[in-house]
Amino acid sequence: MSNFNPDFWEIPVPPEYFEQLTTEDHLWNQESSDEIKGPRRAKRKKVLRQIHQIISNELTTRQNDCVQLYFYEGKTQEEIGVILGISRRVVSQHLFGVTRDGRKVGGAINKIRKVCRKMGIQYP
Repeated sequence: MSNFNPDFWEIPVPPEYFEQLTTEDHLWNQESSDEIKGPRRAKRKKVLRQIHQIISNELTTRQNDCVQLYFYEGKTQEEIGVILGISRRVVSQHLFGVTRDGRKVGGAINKIRKVCRKMGIQYP
């Protein structure tokens, strides 16, 4: 049996987060009113702009490269490894960190989350 550990690659979200969402917050929701669309679209753009700044300013160059290739260009970890000349495992560590002594350390996603919490950035 494999050592499948979804916590390694999934981004955990507290259950309370989902309780505050309405059906209008779901990606598949077809909003009919421009009154509703405008503020939501503006908030989404603002949050994405802030996250992009965090990626540019807070991550190491290697983490930034991995995030850009993985999330923005849709490359696999294997493809990123080939492009950057590193192993797939190292790409994963740059993106998601590693577990040491039972705690998650490093990784671009962890750093982005930490900075978002510090800045009070949340969506919705």
